[in-house]
Amino acid sequence: MTMGTRMRMGHRLRERYGPWAVVTGASSGIGRSLAEQLAAAGLNTVLVSRSAEVLDHLAADLRHRYAVEARPLPLDLAVGSGIEPLAEATAALDVGLLVASAGFGTSGAFLDSTLADELAMLDLNCRATVSQSWHFGKRFAARRRGGMILFGSVVGFQGTPYAAHYAATKAYVQSLGEALAVELAPFGVDVLTAAPGPTRSGFAARAGMTMGTALDPDTVAGSILAALGRRPTVLPGLLSKLLAYSTFGLPRWARVRIMGRVMRKMAAHPSPARSVAPP
Repeated sequence: MTMGTRMRMGHRLRERYGPWAVVTGASSGIGRSLAEQLAAAGLNTVLVSRSAEVLDHLAADLRHRYAVEARPLPLDLAVGSGIEPLAEATAALDVGLLVASAGFGTSGAFLDSTLADELAMLDLNCRATVSQSWHFGKRFAARRRGGMILFGSVVGFQGTPYAAHYAATKAYVQSLGEALAVELAPFGVDVLTAAPGPTRSGFAARAGMTMGTALDPDTVAGSILAALGRRPTVLPGLLSKLLAYSTFGLPRWARVRIMGRVMRKMAAHPSPARSVAPP
C-alpha cells in the first residue's frame, strides 16, 4: 500500500467512522493490528480484552506513536452481560466504529471437549457479538453514521469436522453480519464480516496445531479496513481466498469432508479439544 493510499484510507476512516473506535480482542493478533492501524489513521480507540497489563502497554504505545487517545478497558465479554460495562464505559464517547474481534475456538473431536469450554466459546463468539452489534448498531443508526466489523472465518462457510462447534459459531456471525449489512445500510451504517484463514495470531501454538502457511495479522487488518464500507464480506489475504474459493463450487457434503481432512491434518493432537485463539 502506497503512502498516498494510506493517507486516503486514513481520511476516509476518520470522516466516516471517527472519532472513536471500540476494538475488542485488542491485546493480540488481528484485533491488535486493527487497533494499531486505526490509531495510525487518527482514530481514538477503546481497547478491550481480559489482559489488563497488555492493554495498558498498548494504549501507552498508541498514544505515544500516533498522538491519539487510547483507553484500556479490561473486560471479559463472555462473563455475565459483558455489554453493560462496555456500554457504560463508552456512553460519553462519540463512538463510530465497532471492531468485534474477541473470540476463541476449540480444536479436536467434539466429544473430547468439555461442555464448559464449548458454552464459553458460544457466549463469547455469539452472545457477546450479538450484544455488541445490537447496542452499537442502535447508537450508529441514531447518529446516521458508523461501521461494524464482525469476525467469521473460512471454516464458517460449511460444517468443519474437528472444529465443529467453532465453525458453527463463525457461521452464526457470518449470517448475522450479512443480514445486518442490508438492514443497517439505510441508516448510514456499514457492516463488514471478515472471514480470514489461518493467521499468525497464537492460534497454532495454543491449539497444538501445525500451520504450513499462515497470514500476517497486519496484512489481514489492512485488507479488512480497505474493504470496510465497500462490501459486506471480505476474505482477507490470498490464503483466505484460496481456501474458500477452491471448494465453493462443490456440493456442501464434499466441502464438509474436505475441510474435515484439512483440520485433522492441521491438528497435531485432534483429541482432546483445546482452546485456541481467533480467527
